[in-house]
Amino acid sequence: MTGLPVLSLLILLPAVGAVLLPFLRAAQTARWCAFVFLFADFLLAVWALVAFDASSAAMQFGEHYSWVPSLGISYRLGVDGISVWFVLLTTLLGWICVLASWTSITTRVQEFMTCLLAMQSLMVGVFCALDMILFYILWEAMLVPMYLIIGIWGGDNRVYAAFKFFLYTLAGSLLFLIGILLLYFNAGQSFDMLALMDADYPLQLQIWVFLAFLVAFAVKVPMVPLHTWLPDAHVQAPTAGSIILAGVLLKMGAYGFLRFSLPMLPDASHYFAPMMIALSSVAIVYGGLLALVQSDIKKLIAYSSVSHMGFITLGLFTFDAMGLSGAVIQMFNHGITTGALFLCVGLIYQRSHSREITAYGGLIKMVPLFGILFAAFLLASMALPGLNGFIGELLVLAGAFGVSGWAGAAGVLGALIGAAYLLGVYRQMLLGPATVPGGAVLGDLNPRELACALPLLLFVIWFGLYPKPFLTILQPSLDQLMIQLTPSAVSP
Repeated sequence: MTGLPVLSLLILLPAVGAVLLPFLRAAQTARWCAFVFLFADFLLAVWALVAFDASSAAMQFGEHYSWVPSLGISYRLGVDGISVWFVLLTTLLGWICVLASWTSITTRVQEFMTCLLAMQSLMVGVFCALDMILFYILWEAMLVPMYLIIGIWGGDNRVYAAFKFFLYTLAGSLLFLIGILLLYFNAGQSFDMLALMDADYPLQLQIWVFLAFLVAFAVKVPMVPLHTWLPDAHVQAPTAGSIILAGVLLKMGAYGFLRFSLPMLPDASHYFAPMMIALSSVAIVYGGLLALVQSDIKKLIAYSSVSHMGFITLGLFTFDAMGLSGAVIQMFNHGITTGALFLCVGLIYQRSHSREITAYGGLIKMVPLFGILFAAFLLASMALPGLNGFIGELLVLAGAFGVSGWAGAAGVLGALIGAAYLLGVYRQMLLGPATVPGGAVLGDLNPRELACALPLLLFVIWFGLYPKPFLTILQPSLDQLMIQLTPSAVSP
């Protein structure tokens, strides 16, 4: 396959499926068609990961075509040891979302599957883009299918939640565009991301651009106090929407810090590091406390994401090798674990139509396969040693204690609060007397549902026990980022 435009194929394959699906009449045919396109995309991403040269920090599978030469805009793609993992994560969750929606989405199936395909095409494009305008177009376009997924197939308050999601992210994106243009006019009128990383900017410019980028990325993460759209969006979104939101979209904000703020604006990143560490520490504790008092399981997981994403931004702004490694590992692992938790919530909600935690009890006796998987994902989210959440959280805490005892203490407190609410869910829903909302008779997971959950369990155990392959591919790119993070001797 050497010489093939692998990254373009990864982007175009689901896009072709999205174009074909509206012409299919039968809903079942649309489901199978979406699954085939997205699973093929996943296999291609696996091949790209296997073929990736783990010894190099350079962008690989590069493609470069001039698009608007007069403005310096090009169609430029490439992946490094960081983005190649997020392409894999995106394509893994794509076909799982189709299987998870197989029976829960029964209206406008062709349109729903078209949105999933379009969403995947755009998300993969974001992780592969090396031109700022191309990145921005794909970043903005992602809003549309996600808005439709929440607004059409969501819960009773879906329109409010979709509108709030759209407004928050759109406002952030406009500032992002202003920041891009400031860099463009101060770096020789180029949108080439690699060239922009190599340019030197005055500190004052870096500060203004950092603030513009901060709003855009903080909304996506989301960071406190810009997090209020997330619980509404998660609660109202269908299961597939929640999986994509938690698994991939939240990572876009952290990826923005990694790809733009840190390497392009190293002086401003250091200048604002105390503020970012403080905001991250607040998010860890505040998100955990909000999760602790929730009675709706979807809201609980949504607020836990605010706390867990706080760990990620904390690790990023420690500028420490361990903290940075832990943040990127945590980004991938949070996508796996939280996506799996929303999958489990969707599966049980489809059977009982309730998200109230206290309405359940003894599920591990009634539906043992579901109970075992749900327990594994809860424990992974709690960062139990031997499961995937452990190593990332440990490295972030080690990095945080290296720069600030208060930030490290906030991380430890957040981890303890997380253990409290996750063990509370484990005890209430899985153990004790058997209780089901409305006395419904629950059936255990069927083969299709197991096919959704088992690949996620494989990653939970694999990265928990043997993270070396992940770290081997990641490390050269992180080493390169550490070099780019060195403050320059710029004049204000």
